[in-house]
Amino acid sequence: MTYLSININKVATLRNARGENNPDVQKFAVDCEAFGAQGITVHPRPDERHIRYDDVLRLRPIVKTEFNIEGYPTPRFMELVLRVRPEQVTLVPDAPDAITSSSGWDVEAHFDFLTEIVQKLHEAGIRASIFTGTDAETIKAAARVGADRVELYTKPYADNYSRDRETAVAPFVEASRVAHAAGLGVNAGHDLNLENLAFFASRLPWLNEVSIGHAVICDALYMGIEATIKAYRQALREGAEAKA
Repeated sequence: MTYLSININKVATLRNARGENNPDVQKFAVDCEAFGAQGITVHPRPDERHIRYDDVLRLRPIVKTEFNIEGYPTPRFMELVLRVRPEQVTLVPDAPDAITSSSGWDVEAHFDFLTEIVQKLHEAGIRASIFTGTDAETIKAAARVGADRVELYTKPYADNYSRDRETAVAPFVEASRVAHAAGLGVNAGHDLNLENLAFFASRLPWLNEVSIGHAVICDALYMGIEATIKAYRQALREGAEAKA
């Protein structure tokens, strides 16, 4: 069964707009878990425009499922995650001013850098995931730097799903196979939603986890967060049943 991790960055964005503690990011994380989320994801950026570094410190003691911290491994970011020791760190090649993640790593070009970072994470007992596209050689390089998983950047799939979903998913199916053959777990995220998630999960032969934030919060505006999480869990179940 594929795990659902909820990215709560957008909740922090809404809170920060008023400068107070409403909505309460910590309570939202706990509620997401109570409603069925199997993980909580945060992506603290250098400008702290949504999740703040002190949010991460406050979340660590109360997140009881899997805590996944995403980000570019600056010295400040590494100091944070080595202090917090989440279950997983997802390394993302974002520029400091990026609005959102827009590509995966060129692992070969950053091979020594990523090898050193992954080693530090492993020394702290943290699973290391590397954000990548579907290129087979890049995924194999992620295995060589010592990563435990890759997170596949799924925006190209989401963008092309309505036109030809079989063609859209095909590179991800192959990427999943390549990753598994290389000894890597497979995560996925970016623009997955209730329209395209079940089909994606049904086609990938190996899919450990999806991390979804923006679409979940948008759906929750209409459906409520409890019903939304249940709907996403159901989509993953439908995908698993179709795969079986």
